[in-house]
Amino acid sequence: MDAIRAVRHDHLQKAIAAGGVDPKLLALVHLRASQINSCSACVHASVAGGRKAGDTDERLHNVAAWREAPFYTDAERAALALAEAATRLQDGAEGVTDAIWEEANAHFTEEQIGAINLEIALTNFFNRINRTIKEPAGRTWG
Repeated sequence: MDAIRAVRHDHLQKAIAAGGVDPKLLALVHLRASQINSCSACVHASVAGGRKAGDTDERLHNVAAWREAPFYTDAERAALALAEAATRLQDGAEGVTDAIWEEANAHFTEEQIGAINLEIALTNFFNRINRTIKEPAGRTWG
């Protein structure tokens, strides 16, 4: 699908990368949103991306239980809470509360928050497309 391939490689990815956020954190955010949305293709891709960025299997496999798992920093927890709140809008959840937003802003610069928010939005975008077209896990995109 040429239109989807174009979005994957466009300026949005460059903008996210330019935000100065650790690629391991972006992979965790991508993974958590993809888990919530049950997008197997993106779960698979974000685990691979996290490993490529140097993250551990222990952290990648426990991100679904990040609140209880001891493997994440306060900054990572703030980003994961933001990802969950923004993603769960589809469930009729409250969304990003002032407390969630303030905690994220306590750990990240304005540019980093922008990059994290764009990562969350782009992940949700791809999750919905992949679920619609039944994209299989493990496929490589080119």
